[in-house]
Amino acid sequence: MKKLALHWQILLGMAAGVIFALILTNFSWGADFVSDWIKPFGNIFINALKLIAVPLILASLIKGISDLKDISKLSKMGTRTIATYIITTVIAVTIGLVMVNVIAPGKTISDETRTDLITSYEGDASVRISDAQKQKDAGPLQALEDLVPSNIFGAASDNGNMLQVIFFAIFFGIGLILIPEKTAKPVKDFFDGFNEVILKMIDLIMLTAPYGVFALLAALVVESPSTDLFAALALYALTVLIGLALMIGVYILLVWIFTKNKPSFFINGIAPAQLLAFSTSSSAATLPVTMERVEEHMGVHKEVTSFVLPIGATINMDGTSLYQAVAAVFIAQAFGMDLSIGAQLGIIATATLASIGSAAVPGAGMVMLVIVLAQAGIPEAGLALIFAVDRPLDMCRTTVNVTGDAAVSLMVAKSVDMMGPPNVKEWNDNYNTETKTVSETEKV
Repeated sequence: MKKLALHWQILLGMAAGVIFALILTNFSWGADFVSDWIKPFGNIFINALKLIAVPLILASLIKGISDLKDISKLSKMGTRTIATYIITTVIAVTIGLVMVNVIAPGKTISDETRTDLITSYEGDASVRISDAQKQKDAGPLQALEDLVPSNIFGAASDNGNMLQVIFFAIFFGIGLILIPEKTAKPVKDFFDGFNEVILKMIDLIMLTAPYGVFALLAALVVESPSTDLFAALALYALTVLIGLALMIGVYILLVWIFTKNKPSFFINGIAPAQLLAFSTSSSAATLPVTMERVEEHMGVHKEVTSFVLPIGATINMDGTSLYQAVAAVFIAQAFGMDLSIGAQLGIIATATLASIGSAAVPGAGMVMLVIVLAQAGIPEAGLALIFAVDRPLDMCRTTVNVTGDAAVSLMVAKSVDMMGPPNVKEWNDNYNTETKTVSETEKV
């Protein structure tokens, strides 16, 4: 195992988890055994990644901004980052709408299947509708008000408050730039050392990644809904997957055009983070690995990764936005509704804005989908139609979210001339600890 690249180790862990669970489902005690004795190890793995998410953002973002030494550079990078994220989100939603209108999966659902799905998942749907209603009832500037924390320790205690942590880190970093360099040096040295410790913790956690994803995939298989429901939604799921695959193709094309790097360079560099995103369904949990891969394996300077990627994990949800577009039209088709061009343009705008406020945690896109449905006049109860396949699709769209974060960081780095050769450090999958040199695979 140690001789294999990290992404191959993770793939083997995922495959082993699925096979192990499928074998155990043939026994009456199999599902309980996986839930009681296997799934907890997957939860521990996710918790370990979430544990360092906030410290990583604080340390890396403060360090990255203070290293710029010039607020004008921060403004330039910030403008390009947000603009690029918005553009890619609009592209993603457009792809989703095109695919769902061409394939029209909702028109294949029978009345009987629709009734079964709504009956099975109406409880879950009502909870998400209630959560979304709270967001809709808030004032127009509530999102802006929520951006500024009243207590940084309170904000840092919950990964759902990632935007508040990012706000504090940016504010703190700007403060470091504006005070005399001699006064700022001890603080910067502290965060430099703190950041290195966090990165080493990431390396140690990733040694357990194949076993963590084994547990996560095994639990997913034994907890899956019945195959009949999956069969009824196969075309819908296929529509989403085709759209997500096309979006990854867009990222590869953009990276090739803007950075002149071969597709293999980008794919090999981001693959472990993609697989981890697929296993955890959380951009926030995957963030430490995404930063390590983009910085060390693709040569993006730390000043860029520490700024672009934490923001991307919070506001860039291209996969989620694409899924929301497909899901909204699919539900409308299932109810026999024909959406006008205006309504679908409204979905583009709403899904783009909703993705900015969507938390980087599993299932958050479902809550934001309720807002998209309400805007388009689609019955929110139709949410129950897609719950059966939401979990596996959540895994896929999170993979796209993480891929988009990495692609944008490469493009921004190239535009501000902060991209160099890969610099792989210890504990990585292609690193030879005896010779201390980067493998030939990583140089390609």
